[in-house]
Amino acid sequence: MQTNFSPAQLADPDTAESNRILRTCVHCGMCTATCPTFLLLGDELDSPRGRIYLIKDMLEGGKPATEQVVRHVDRCLSCLSCMTTCPSGVNYMHLVDHARAYIDRTYERPRAERMLRRLLSFLLPHPARFRLALLGAWFARPFAGLVPGASPTAQRLRAMLRMAPASVPSPSDVERPRVHPAIGPRRGRVGILTGCAQQVLAPSINEATIRLLTRMGIEVVVTKDQGCCGALDHHMGHHDPAMRLARANIAAWTREIEGEGLDAIVINASGCGTTVKDYGFMFRGEPEAAQAAKVAALAADISEVLTRFGYAPTREAPGLTVAYHAACSLQHGQKITAEPKALLKTAGFAVKEPAESHICCGSAGTYNLLQPEIAGRLKARKQDNIARTGAALIASGNIGCLTQLGDGALPAVHTVELLDWMAGGPEPAAVARARAAA
Repeated sequence: MQTNFSPAQLADPDTAESNRILRTCVHCGMCTATCPTFLLLGDELDSPRGRIYLIKDMLEGGKPATEQVVRHVDRCLSCLSCMTTCPSGVNYMHLVDHARAYIDRTYERPRAERMLRRLLSFLLPHPARFRLALLGAWFARPFAGLVPGASPTAQRLRAMLRMAPASVPSPSDVERPRVHPAIGPRRGRVGILTGCAQQVLAPSINEATIRLLTRMGIEVVVTKDQGCCGALDHHMGHHDPAMRLARANIAAWTREIEGEGLDAIVINASGCGTTVKDYGFMFRGEPEAAQAAKVAALAADISEVLTRFGYAPTREAPGLTVAYHAACSLQHGQKITAEPKALLKTAGFAVKEPAESHICCGSAGTYNLLQPEIAGRLKARKQDNIARTGAALIASGNIGCLTQLGDGALPAVHTVELLDWMAGGPEPAAVARARAAA
């Protein structure tokens, strides 16, 4: 694709990178075949190719984002299915991330939307605040249907209240800064991202991860001062808050890397993993560039770490069929497809993949809160495809997907909880419900 940026524009590193990406695109349109929003809406501007043209025009012109550009970029899930499909290697992720930050700087959203986005940024990355907000939402949840109006704000408020869980788990002790020693001879030493929303919604995931790793002889370090990876802010275009959060993680893990050392930084929420693995790019021009690159190189999904250290079950096969939902951030963002399914099969589960496994479930970070209508349609499509597998439960490696899909006919459980159970850990509550219903 031909571009026409001026030398002054190309002096900006972000614009120079976007120029490189744009020139990689040959506008073949293959990406449209696997784009969820184009599949649903049929609008070229709601496809990666269409958005690329809009972004190119916006950046080349150096002008503020328009309502049209914002509308179509906002509808992008950042599922990155287009990057899996693209034969030219267009890094759409970096391009759309730049566009979102540019939009945040140059476009004034309606007041209600600005307030909602600031509220999400204030609450979600901070577990204590998010827990309090969920407790308040629990009381308001029965009244979600009474929120009046058909405006985007009204739809978003109803979606937020309906997604509030029926109960909020108590904080887990395992997430406090400490070292969880290996059981038996130490085979490795890893850090772990305990996360933000996940530790509030499902602390059992971190508990299962730490139990399983320590039983495998791996010491697990929960570092002081780590927190949200920055993905939630990053994908809303909030550049500075995202960098602050990421910078704190880099500093926390660097202290361990330069101290006793780490063999990996384990991440059990694939949306976070995609972002942490991109820290090297995000900080390429920052003073922390070298440390960020080391952190990114050490970041690994839990399925990668379990495969590397030779996961093996200790219980007999449970006789359960699992529908494996491949989170977009795992299969497209990190290109991890085989490991989770292989581990589940090793643990004794029969594994089935639903049709359209490459299509997003509609969660996508805050997408199901900000674009509830499209997210709801994708959710229904995904749940229907999963139901057709005949499985007893859903397994996935991302908290957003589990939250999005877990209110359907089938319970949803994190892959690592199933693997932990088969290696001596407790039976996950979702499994108990599935076995009772069988």
